[in-house]
Amino acid sequence: MAVHHSLEVAGAGARARCDDDGHPPRTGTVWTCVAHIITAVIGSGVLSLAWSVAQLGWAGGPACMLVFALVTYVSAALLSDCYRHGGGGDDGKGPRNRSYMDAVRVFLGRKHTWACGSLQYASLYGCGVAYTITTATSMRAILRSNCYHTHGHDAPCKYGGSYYMLMFGAAQLFLSFIPDFHDMAWLSVLAAVMSFSYSFIGLGLGLTNTIANGTIKGSITGAPTRTPVQKIWHVSQAIGDIAFAYPYSLILLEIQDTLKAPPAENKTMKKASIISIVVTTFFYLCCGCFGYAAFGSDAPGNLLTGFGFYEPYWLIDFANACIILHLLGGYQVYSQPIYQFADRFFAERFPASRFVNDFHTVKLPLLPPWRVNLLRVCFRTLYVASTTVVALAFPYFNEVLALLGALNFWPLAIYFPVEMYFIQRQVPRWSPRWVALQAFSVVCLLVSAFALVGSIQGLVSQKLG
Repeated sequence: MAVHHSLEVAGAGARARCDDDGHPPRTGTVWTCVAHIITAVIGSGVLSLAWSVAQLGWAGGPACMLVFALVTYVSAALLSDCYRHGGGGDDGKGPRNRSYMDAVRVFLGRKHTWACGSLQYASLYGCGVAYTITTATSMRAILRSNCYHTHGHDAPCKYGGSYYMLMFGAAQLFLSFIPDFHDMAWLSVLAAVMSFSYSFIGLGLGLTNTIANGTIKGSITGAPTRTPVQKIWHVSQAIGDIAFAYPYSLILLEIQDTLKAPPAENKTMKKASIISIVVTTFFYLCCGCFGYAAFGSDAPGNLLTGFGFYEPYWLIDFANACIILHLLGGYQVYSQPIYQFADRFFAERFPASRFVNDFHTVKLPLLPPWRVNLLRVCFRTLYVASTTVVALAFPYFNEVLALLGALNFWPLAIYFPVEMYFIQRQVPRWSPRWVALQAFSVVCLLVSAFALVGSIQGLVSQKLG
């Protein structure tokens, strides 16, 4: 009896140390949540904003960024309420939706889940491709900066990108063995610090160049083009780039699943979203506007690698090194939902398979013991290899970002959160709130379609050209 009683006490103690779903205790706070969001949001998208403002002009550029900031917060607020089903999520009780697809399946059903999963994982996969392209571009920029400093600004400093994409892929193979979000808070904090660093540098260089020029370049209507049709394509690509730079709906619920309660997770997420969006919008406005003020219609597609900036060369090198470190973490933030889905899918499909479910301890010199699963090794290796191959085939920075932004924006950042919110909050059809959110969704659909057409046109033009 004494043994039985001690086992009961031990079991009760173990349960007390777990959350309400049997998961190890979640320890995330507002600030770790902000770090994850900033890591996900302030990425390669910030580098294209000077070019985007140049296409939209002084009137349209800043206004477009502010509108997207507001839309992103509305989307995040709607989606955060869907983390728990039942009770509106405000009491921190009820079953959890630990991923975006879990929430869609619970609220909208199987057909919507297949559509959502296809779009979500295609978009997450595309982010991995975009980050591979961007990192290679930054590696080449470091070499070009040093070359220009040594041989002069007219030197033919050209470097291919394939080798550096392969280097980035090799680094991601190593980082992909981090088990999940709960084990990578340190990587998100490092990546967030790096994003602040290169954003500040881009901001400072743009401001310095503007002061050195003695004038603010640019116009109300933006960069001139040869034909009105070309202007329309450039505007649509600029909108797509800004759309890519903002929403983090794809991974919002995965991040929210790291938060401790009380307070209710949706309240913490909304607070973290406000802080993150205010911070990112400030940097976006500064980087985009100062870049446009410095270069006008000649604003480069990638602010820190397009080489409007030449000196101080060591600062350009440092900024691009920060981009590389940030995207090492950002790639993992966007890849983890796919890794977790694959782990769950194969574990449920093959519960008796040792290849799928067994872990093996590996001890490397100077490193702590590492638990390795053969399925993870194979799947994650193939995943990283495939994103690298696609990046090698389509190394077009602005066009790829615009395409991803357009694909993500309406279905994943607007449509699904709005529809799930209606069910979660039991919003009556044709009520003022229902009509307002439906109108909001339709407007965003039209914007997303416009950006998608322009980004496809730009990608085809680059490939054919």
